[in-house]
Amino acid sequence: MNAANWFVDRHVDEGRTDKVAFREAWQDGRELTYGALAEQSGQVASAFGNASIHREDRAAMFVLDQIEFPLIFWGALKAGVLPVALNTLLSTDVYRTILNDSRASIAFISAELLDVVLPAVSDSPHLRQIVVIGGEAPAGTTAWSDFIKGAVPMTALECSDDEIAFWLYSSGSTGNPKGVRHVHNALRNTCDTYGRQVLGIREDDTVYSAAKLFFAYGLGNGMSFPQSVGATTLLFNARPTPASVTAILEQFKPTIFCGVPTLYAALVHLWEEQATVPQAPLRSCISAGEALPAEIGRKWKALVGTDIMDGVGSTEMLHIFLSNSPNDIEYGTSGTAVPGYEIRLVDETGSDVETGVIGELLVRGESAAADYWNQRAKSRTTFEGEWTRTGDKYETAKNGRLIYCGRTDDMFKVSGIWVSPFEIEQALMTHPDVLEAAVVARRDEDDLEKPQAFVVLKDGRSADVVADLKDFVKERIGKWKYPRWVEVIDELPKTATGKIQRFRLRESS
Repeated sequence: MNAANWFVDRHVDEGRTDKVAFREAWQDGRELTYGALAEQSGQVASAFGNASIHREDRAAMFVLDQIEFPLIFWGALKAGVLPVALNTLLSTDVYRTILNDSRASIAFISAELLDVVLPAVSDSPHLRQIVVIGGEAPAGTTAWSDFIKGAVPMTALECSDDEIAFWLYSSGSTGNPKGVRHVHNALRNTCDTYGRQVLGIREDDTVYSAAKLFFAYGLGNGMSFPQSVGATTLLFNARPTPASVTAILEQFKPTIFCGVPTLYAALVHLWEEQATVPQAPLRSCISAGEALPAEIGRKWKALVGTDIMDGVGSTEMLHIFLSNSPNDIEYGTSGTAVPGYEIRLVDETGSDVETGVIGELLVRGESAAADYWNQRAKSRTTFEGEWTRTGDKYETAKNGRLIYCGRTDDMFKVSGIWVSPFEIEQALMTHPDVLEAAVVARRDEDDLEKPQAFVVLKDGRSADVVADLKDFVKERIGKWKYPRWVEVIDELPKTATGKIQRFRLRESS
């Protein structure tokens, strides 16, 4: 089955023609009903054919969170074209690399991104057409209105559940992005598992995902989950700052909010400083991208009255497969396996580890990616039969919940014992002056690895606090785990998904 039939056209048959599917959350923002989505995505599908873009051609999407994003994505699936949703915050050189890797035949670009993207697309030997959304189309490009002009809506092409439907590029928290290929059935599988059985999304929900549509977490939050039940999504095409998120919550009243730990921490800090919280009917809040610090979860619950369901997902698995769930929240843990998924913790030999022992997390589920494009060796080491290696280190508590310890590449030993950077970071973030923290390994004068901490202080806090942070950590988690070096910085390096790029901190230490 073509996924577009179930996520888009089905809603017209079920009486949701006039229901708002997407609403742009800014002044003079547009609305798109399910009926208009079905018709206009069919026009986009037809327009691909008119432009000689055919089945299995790739369509690079340099598109902000706006109405055109779902039209292009679902229109491509209807035509059998493969949409490649791209991070809108990358550099020209990275875009050039991705275009050469994907060999996209057509590119869609939001006008706001032209300065960065146009030099990359102009160099691509594979692109046959460049479509500009909004503003004036530069010479050699086509305006969006001209691209779809005269296109007659077409029905979705038939395809197999196992046929490649779309690509995502990994966030690059450990290096260059990789092309991750997903099949049609993967989208619905995440809805049947996490969307239905954990999030419990309903038709009367309004969803705002600060996490953008171009990566797996945001795609599920803002498109597949709401469209699985006929709910409404709020789209915001700019950076989700604490101020802008607060305004959206206050004005548009979402019932579900999807964020990342960095943003939750910044919102908590803002609302504590201002002694005010936006009035939004939030019934569910979720977090992914990095493990949520327990202190942030507790503070959010005290301010908002709604828990944050912290979970773990990946581009390779398309969405969250390990999570806390409603009425079963334990801050400081990642919860348990989402129904429909199985997990294992293994040591360096591939053997299962015992409770309380740190191991690498493996997951099995139907939403797993097919492979990495043009990276056979990496595909073989990540996708081991039905199991996918996540690259995360975890330990299982006695109550069966999983506790995050760090990325495999971030773990290190002190005095022969594994150290979890995340455990030290959580301890640092309980200090009243610390907003964010990241810990990496650094070699001392004896060439032994010890923890080094990078901290971002709250506004107005003095760097003099650094002298106290070492003892602060010693008292909370153990004398041998404390950071031997503490450096105050203005901002932690992160991917667009909010993941801390610790490899960049290691390079600077």
